[in-house]
Parts: sequence; C-alpha cells; structure tokens
Amino acid sequence: MARAEHVDSAALARLLGGWRADDMPLPHALADALDELVAGNVLVEGAALPPQRALAAALGVSRGTVAEAYAELAARGRLTSRQGSGSRVRRDRSAGGGDHVVDGRLASFGSTRRLAELDLSSGALPALSLVREAVSAVDLCELDVYLAGDGYYAAGLPRLRAVVAEQYRAQGLPTEADQILVTSGSQQAVWLCASSLVTPGDEVLVEEPGYRGAIEAFRTAGARLTAVPVRADGLDLDHLDRVARRAALLYCQPAAHNPTGISLPAAARERLSEIVGRHGLLTIEDRSCADLVLDDRGVRPPLPDPPGPGLVIRIGTASKLLWGGLRVGWIRAERPMIKRLTQAKAALDLAAPVLDQMVTAELLTQADRARRERTRRLRAHLADAVAVLAERRPAWRWTPPSGGTALWIDTGTDAVALAERARRRGVLVTAGPAFSPANAQRSRIRLPFWRPVDQFAQAVDLLE
Repeated sequence: MARAEHVDSAALARLLGGWRADDMPLPHALADALDELVAGNVLVEGAALPPQRALAAALGVSRGTVAEAYAELAARGRLTSRQGSGSRVRRDRSAGGGDHVVDGRLASFGSTRRLAELDLSSGALPALSLVREAVSAVDLCELDVYLAGDGYYAAGLPRLRAVVAEQYRAQGLPTEADQILVTSGSQQAVWLCASSLVTPGDEVLVEEPGYRGAIEAFRTAGARLTAVPVRADGLDLDHLDRVARRAALLYCQPAAHNPTGISLPAAARERLSEIVGRHGLLTIEDRSCADLVLDDRGVRPPLPDPPGPGLVIRIGTASKLLWGGLRVGWIRAERPMIKRLTQAKAALDLAAPVLDQMVTAELLTQADRARRERTRRLRAHLADAVAVLAERRPAWRWTPPSGGTALWIDTGTDAVALAERARRRGVLVTAGPAFSPANAQRSRIRLPFWRPVDQFAQAVDLLE
C-alpha cells in the first residue's frame, strides 16, 4: 500500500480497521485514524487518497463525514488539496509513529478502537488432538543432543528434512532431504522466494483472485504483478499460456487454492506443467492448503516436473494441517536453489525453532491420520455452513470448494461496504479486493466455515 501513488478506497478501508470510536464524532475519529496511517508511514508522502464519495461508500458513511475528515487533516497539515487533482498526503517527518500493519490490518498501540468480537478474517484452524500428544511425547534424549549445540540449523533439523522429503516421495515426487529448506511457516517461504528471486520491475504472474500474503510479498519486492484469472475449474491455462513468455516468475496454488478452494484436475495439472516447461517459466507451487481435503479425490499430488530442470519450487507447511502455532513450513527445490535460499534465510533469522521442528517431525509421521481427522471435521462444518447460508442468504453464490477452510462467496452487492457494516457490528470479514492484485473482486467475501455453527450463523446474521 505504501508504494501506491493512488490509494484504492477498498484497500484504505481495510487498513483503517475498526476506526470508529464511541467517544468522538465520526469525522474526527476518521481523521485520527487516517492521521495514524500517515504517521506510521503506511500512507506515504504524495499518495493520492480516494475521492470522498468512493471512500464514503467503502466505509458506509456519508460523503460529508469524509469531507470533514479530509478538511481536518488538511488543517493539521497532513493533506494538500488542489482542484482537479484531489487530496494528497503531506507527511510531517518529525511526527512519530507507533503503528504496525499486520496481515493488512492496522494495529495501533494505545488505541481505544474496539476490536471485532468475532474474527472471520482468517481461515486458520485450531490444533488437532495429535498436537498435544506430540508435545507431551517429546523425546528428551533427542532434545539433549540438540541442547549440546547452538540450536542453529540453518536449513532445518536433519530429521524433519528427511520426513518432509519422504512425504514428497509418497506423493510421487522423488526428493532427498538436502532438497528441503525448513522455514518459519509458509509465509516466510513465500517472502524468501519473493525477496531472493525477484528484482524490481520483474513481471510476476499471480492468480486473480489469489493469496493475499503472496500478492503483498511480490509487490514489496518491486514486482510488476500480472493477474491470471481463476475460473470455476481453476487457473485459466489459456490465458497463462498467452502471458507466460514475457514473465519472470509464476506463483500459483493448483491444489485447494486460497481463497476459492478450487483444485486443478489431473489433466490440467499436466498441461500447467507443460506450459511451465515450454516457456522456461520459474514457478512457485504453493501447497500450503493441499492437505485440507473436502471432496472424495484425496490429496492432489504435486505439480509434475516439467522437462526443464529446477523450474518448479514447492512450498508447504505444517500450520494448516496441524496447528498455526507450529511455525514450521518448508521449501522443496533443487540443491543449488536450496543453498541460495538457505543463505538468505540465515541472514534473516538464523534458524527455525528446534522444539517446533521436533514436534512437527513426529506429527508428519502421522500425516495420514491428521488428514483424515481434518477432512472429517471440515466436511461437517462445511455442511452446517451451507445449510445456514441456504436458509439465511439464499441469494449468495459460490463454487463448492474441493479443499481449504473457507467459501469464496459472491454476495451480489458491494462486499467492501458489507464488510465495513459487519465490522461495526462486531464481525470481522475480508472483502474480495484483499485477494486481488488489481483491487477487484468487489462483490466477494471469503467466509471461513470452520467455526461452531452457532457462531457462524451469528456472523451471517450480521452480514447484511
């Protein structure tokens, strides 16, 4: 966001978060919230704010409220306004800032803004029962071996790398332990790839809609993002074939795509591999959600290797299947690439936590059991959620997901405004533009369905 010259109204609404305050008028509260974004350098010098009417629609307030807020910011010296060119940020560099942006939401230290009571902005799952068992059964003799050293295993614990490699072999992809780099979650893996493999100005192909963490990672790396549409049957391969020849890299999620939950059929995966090989297109296959299966076809295997060596880098994680509190992900690639990315990671955080890796290595030996438990639970929650939506939101439409934890819903209305109204009622959901490199998908929301049915129904009642 800080790099954009023109700030989109939907993106700004997401950054503002729960900006309303019970103890002050709306224009003043909005001015304070915008001021914080400027002070924290989230909105940079010269950035053009949205037109008053567009921001008012996104926030669900009157145009007059936005006009008064802009006028107050101008009086504070935070905005400059010119006829025909709109309002642009003017940042006082002497002002301090105590704000952080986390996952697209503003977190202000000392803020009096009320947090959402029901957070449906994330599809992250609670831990499986296996996690507690594995933590309780940590092998202290094995731990003693690690305690005798400094604990810095730059590429990951040897045992965990071997277990992950075995997982890939079981899915039909020959892999050795030295082709695995352990990361602190799959998000770090995405950022490592983006920062190491992309130079400013490179054209990177991303899905539309797509995983918002990857969109931000490549945007931060200075890439020029080109959207490849995701249709009801998955990535538009005809479109990909047309744009692949000029791109530096493709990022995609062929299995249990986030946010749609769609998985490419086997024939389409073969064709995707063929396109990658024919164009020599470096490709990141993110399989973070591939273990979360909802249909009867099971876990989709990795993308077949194209003829060109080293073209596909694969990302995985334990956080989706097992528990988000286990910050363990990995990258599977050819050895020279693993060496390059290991050096980049070591400069970032030295190594992933040893105890998390020990627990994850043990749990991955029970991956089939974990997948069965997750599938059973997710299917039950999905059936409950679909029944609630059929009764209370019959006009909403979505493609039945083959995997994942959420529904990608077309509300048929302005989802940005809908999300803002829900926020005021204590429900936090993410509207479609967050998953779009072009801030499109404005009628869509991602709605996680894994919560207890009474909580899900309560949230849906407030989404209107």
